[in-house]
Amino acid sequence: MILVFRLRMSDSMILEDNILPQPLSELKLHQLAMNIAGKDLEKNNYEFLSVNSKLKKDPQFVCTKNKKLFFIIVQAIIYPKNPKNIEIADLENLKEHANKFNATLFFAGVGLANAENYEYPIFKDSDYIVNFNGIEKIS
Repeated sequence: MILVFRLRMSDSMILEDNILPQPLSELKLHQLAMNIAGKDLEKNNYEFLSVNSKLKKDPQFVCTKNKKLFFIIVQAIIYPKNPKNIEIADLENLKEHANKFNATLFFAGVGLANAENYEYPIFKDSDYIVNFNGIEKIS
């Protein structure tokens, strides 16, 4: 017995969309990096005054610890880029802003890669590898 199914193009596209893995968006990757950095800050007894999860809006965290103020910039760094390399577009203005408030400026580069193959994007509901060694002082 041979079964024949007739599918319209839109039907097959819906089926295909439900089967193919979906790469995480730039915003989702940023939020993942913020969660990783935020948990590390909590573990190290930083208290959050402000959290900003908008893309390209720095700093992401304003924290205190031992009565000192900290501005922390978080970036999701996708393999093969190195999370230790600080690439911030408006760094001088951020340094000036931190100085105005007598705050210390830190960078949290969170390296992320697909666990199955570093060359693939990170997909929704799939495993990933984290390369994060904590925050690094900028000024």
